[in-house]
Amino acid sequence: MKNFKPVLRSLGVGLAVIAVIIIYAFGFQVTKVNLDETRNPRRQQQLTRILRALAKPDLLTYQKTEVIVSQQFMVPCPAGGFSASEVDKSGPYITIEPACADPRTMVTVRGFNFQPNTTGPITFIPPSQVNLGIGTFTTDARGEFTAEVRIPARPDTAVQTMRTITRTNVGAPTISKSAVDTWDKIVETVFLALLATTLGTMFAIPLSFIAAKNLMKDVKSPLISIALNLLLIPLGIFIGIQVSKYGSQIADLISGSLAGNVVGLVVAPAIAIPLARWALPQAELTRPSARTRILRMIGLVVSVIIGILGLQFLTKITIQIGDFLAPRLGSFSFLGTFIADMGDILGMSIVVITAALAAGIFSTIGDRTGKVITRHVNKSRAKVLSMLLSMLAGAVLSIIIMQTLNWFYEFDNLAATLYWPAAIGAALGLIVSARMAPKDDLPVGIVLYYIARTVFNALRSIEALVWVIVFVVWVGIGPFAGVLALSLHTIAALAKLYSEQVESILPGPMEAVTATGANRLQSIVYAVVPQIVPPYISFTMYRWDINVRMSTIIGFAGGGGIGFLLYQNINLLNYRAASLQMLAIALVVASMDYLSSRLREKAI
Repeated sequence: MKNFKPVLRSLGVGLAVIAVIIIYAFGFQVTKVNLDETRNPRRQQQLTRILRALAKPDLLTYQKTEVIVSQQFMVPCPAGGFSASEVDKSGPYITIEPACADPRTMVTVRGFNFQPNTTGPITFIPPSQVNLGIGTFTTDARGEFTAEVRIPARPDTAVQTMRTITRTNVGAPTISKSAVDTWDKIVETVFLALLATTLGTMFAIPLSFIAAKNLMKDVKSPLISIALNLLLIPLGIFIGIQVSKYGSQIADLISGSLAGNVVGLVVAPAIAIPLARWALPQAELTRPSARTRILRMIGLVVSVIIGILGLQFLTKITIQIGDFLAPRLGSFSFLGTFIADMGDILGMSIVVITAALAAGIFSTIGDRTGKVITRHVNKSRAKVLSMLLSMLAGAVLSIIIMQTLNWFYEFDNLAATLYWPAAIGAALGLIVSARMAPKDDLPVGIVLYYIARTVFNALRSIEALVWVIVFVVWVGIGPFAGVLALSLHTIAALAKLYSEQVESILPGPMEAVTATGANRLQSIVYAVVPQIVPPYISFTMYRWDINVRMSTIIGFAGGGGIGFLLYQNINLLNYRAASLQMLAIALVVASMDYLSSRLREKAI
């Protein structure tokens, strides 16, 4: 048997080589590799022309003088023959031999006294005055040329014309229009990438902690707490949205002037901050009474509502200041527009902030209530309560999911979107609660971790080029659509990188801070954040570099930036201008790489 081992090994290697050859052969067939096309003279000529154009970026331009030289010609020859008129030989002139010819025959065009080493077109002009290009010429060092051209099929009894055109540079070079347009678009590209990176980072940092397995694996809750969370979080979101809407209406009723809004902005925190401090005392020697706890809860809710009202006043003040400054700042009017836009963004964000805050409050209430019930209610009652709450939570969750699908697919069937989901969700909740002990802690953190990872992977798998098509429909063609598309892709990409960095932190500081009695938020702030700041900065800078390069691609789909201009010039076969844009992209990417490396050296 030992004697056959080398043979079997050799046979296995041979079969592996054959398999690799078959795989690559099939790959050549699938990708339609055609080496004959590389030797095609026509394609080689086109490639040479494009490469030469790309090697001459349209950076500088000259004022040009145009010299047009014409000579008479006849197609076909008349019965008595034809002689062209005498030409002025003191300047550039051309001769045609013969002076008349039949259609589609070759004639010789000679030029004299032209500018040395210049090129230009040779055109044939019939009585219709339509310029027909029939050839080109290049003068020698003496300013002369000889060219063979074919006469087009334009027979006529009238005298026709052969013409040459030369253009000569005059004066010093100036920056071309392509260079100016490229500069404008490359600046747009850099700031497009900057805004996308900033917006993506703002969302990716908090989301990265949810996608970190080492932080989420210890997050556990009893089934009753989970059921209460599923019931109360949607309610909190709804209440938060309503509070935000009514807060905006109240702010409108209180004052519409700048002075009134300023007064509201001053008064709101003056009331909300002391009230919040009273509702959340630092430490107490004795446990407060139930009445005091209820009053503090009410005070906390009131302080939050007043704080939201203060944000509404801040929004209106910012918009009013921006609108006031924009027409008065002249060339710097963009600063006033920016201030107004920031106020508008704050106004749009208040709805999200309020909904998230209300959801967080209701989630905390649900979690604590569930844990209190689990600890203080006997097992049989807790089992019944967990089954009822699980059935209700399952029904609500199923209805929400189905209503979301109904928005996309428009089922418009009440049974399919309400009754059946409620029944199925309740049945699933009953099955889960029947199999679980009411006092057992469920790994809710791991579930959230896998959900977050799945969402990030799904968003990251769809390229920004696809997202920009969606956002172009929403906000129109331009760099704003590109910012939104890159921001969404940046959130998914950075959240993954950030979370992996959180997962690789040293566990010692986390254990030490937790051992002091710190809660989860304090543990993250004092043990996790100090370890992840340097890599977070590095990843963010690298993502800015990536977004600069990606912004050149999304321009092909209407996302603005240098890519939009590059796409236009390629479609117009203006390869010299396209070469300039590609050169600008290369310079910006190289500069970004150098700048990011220097910043990393300083920050890390």
